[in-house]
Amino acid sequence: MKNYKSFIFGLAVLGVGSLSAQNPIVRNQFSADPTARVFNGKVYVFPSHDIPAPEGKGLRKDWFCMADYHVFSSENLTDWTDHGMIVSQNKVAWVDSTTYSMWAPDCIERNGKYYFYFPANKNVADPNGRKGFGIGVAVADKPEGPYIPQTEPIKGVNGIDPNVLIDKDGQAYLYWSMGNLFVAKLKENMLELDSEPLAIPNLPQKGLKEGPFVFERNGVYYLTFPHVENKIERLEYAIGNNPMGPFKMTGVIMDESPENCWTNHQSIVQYNNQWYLFYHHNDYSPKFDKNRSIRVDSLFFDTDGKIRKVIPTLRGVGVTSAKENIQPDRYNKLSKTGASIALLDTVNTFSGWKTILEAPEAWVQYNTVDFGRKKLKTVEVKAQSENGSTLQIRLDKADGPVIAEVNVPKSKNWNTVEAKVSKFQSGIHNLVLVMKDENKTEIDWLQFK
Repeated sequence: MKNYKSFIFGLAVLGVGSLSAQNPIVRNQFSADPTARVFNGKVYVFPSHDIPAPEGKGLRKDWFCMADYHVFSSENLTDWTDHGMIVSQNKVAWVDSTTYSMWAPDCIERNGKYYFYFPANKNVADPNGRKGFGIGVAVADKPEGPYIPQTEPIKGVNGIDPNVLIDKDGQAYLYWSMGNLFVAKLKENMLELDSEPLAIPNLPQKGLKEGPFVFERNGVYYLTFPHVENKIERLEYAIGNNPMGPFKMTGVIMDESPENCWTNHQSIVQYNNQWYLFYHHNDYSPKFDKNRSIRVDSLFFDTDGKIRKVIPTLRGVGVTSAKENIQPDRYNKLSKTGASIALLDTVNTFSGWKTILEAPEAWVQYNTVDFGRKKLKTVEVKAQSENGSTLQIRLDKADGPVIAEVNVPKSKNWNTVEAKVSKFQSGIHNLVLVMKDENKTEIDWLQFK
């Protein structure tokens, strides 16, 4: 799967770049700890930005390294725009720019201003001689910036992973973590505490807790957070009737990563009458889980208000146009045998993935493709097969109607093969690629015209 083209890097340097659908949603850089917000009819995502530790800085090679923040937006959760860097450790007066510690952020709107909250190591010690983590605020007139950082962090707050809730009565609350989860009221200026920090009680005593994200639904306040019960973080939540608690532990939102990604970090947002969970995984860095990538999947509630556990997907959310490159490696379903996914390039992992079919009737299914109303006449498939092969493209299920048959030529190189579309059906369908022989075939993408 070719997740990006070289020109995206150029656009990103200039400050704006276009990204497309499926998980992970950011494909030209590492990203983590996504906070999603709805501003002006769009979803904006404010993640942290993982990078490999640069040489000569005295940094740990096996640890998190983050120097700045980007912001991304979408109107359809399929096409994402990178608005570029909004805050850098080198442009904040109170931050120790040698530590590369700009961890999970948040952003909130109040009275037409956008307040971006971020943690970092301080460059001046406190009265106890500790530098430690502070939480700062940068302010902008638009969600994509430009943001102007305050010259000092918020007084009275030592910690990471800030999260802000503005309640229905207008009172704002700041949540953060440092050993425990904490909450305090914010003044209306959004820059100062209006109460003493409170350690939130009744949460699990054993294991790491971090990354609080609080939202309200039907009068119930949901405190969500990653928690290490064993060795890997899972997403859990507690509920209460007040933004400051008490909260009662209620359930699990997402289980531990089966691929052993140590961390996870979440936000939950409602957009166009659907709830979504934003989180992260180490898709582009399978051997080093400190370089992560953000994802999104749909989230649902039971009738009693409890959150249904979210099973992570590669397909993600949104509708894919049949006239765009469709990446079957971001599949919904695979046949039990003869189908697998692998990286196109194990060194340059941002090149993405490929689908491998190597047995008769092996198949891969990619859901929610919009074929539109106007008849599509041909399909192009980028594939390779050393012995040559035949692929069938079917609609809706593995034994659904065949709309094209693609003959992949015998070659050790990638080829773009064109085939005619028959029995065209308009509207939205699931797309299934089915192997018709036993000759191993690798597929990068397909596109209808």
